[in-house]
Amino acid sequence: MATDFPVIEELIPHRGSLLLLDRVVDFAGATVMAEYTPRSDAWYVDADGNMPAWIGLELMAQAIAAHVALEKRLSGLPPKMGALLGTRSYRSSAAAFVAGSPLTLRATQIMCDPGGLAAYECTIESGGITLAEAVLKAYEPEDFETFMRSNKQ
Repeated sequence: MATDFPVIEELIPHRGSLLLLDRVVDFAGATVMAEYTPRSDAWYVDADGNMPAWIGLELMAQAIAAHVALEKRLSGLPPKMGALLGTRSYRSSAAAFVAGSPLTLRATQIMCDPGGLAAYECTIESGGITLAEAVLKAYEPEDFETFMRSNKQ
């Protein structure tokens, strides 16, 4: 299990206000853990200055991207672009994640096929309490640009 991780910008392509992870804190096999602290001055704040819980899906997706990037690094490969396909159910016990309260994201790969389709069991916790959970499906095509062109409507 590694304890020293690259900065998040080296792992996922998101930049500026769309980068929603602060750092990876653990990576062991099928599981990655990352942290993010919602900001009260961010683009996503609700009327109370907090992060709406529905943005948790993107937090989970970025944790998955970090997991894939770390796996690629172990194999000596660069990270590739992927796509979030969705989830059947996203459950959150909170309407919003409180600004200034650190969140821990956990993504555990539960399925991966050779064609690039994967499923991850994901949770968002704060203070040891699970606030949200979902199983997300993601796809890492061999050629992302071709995949995007072929799927335009």
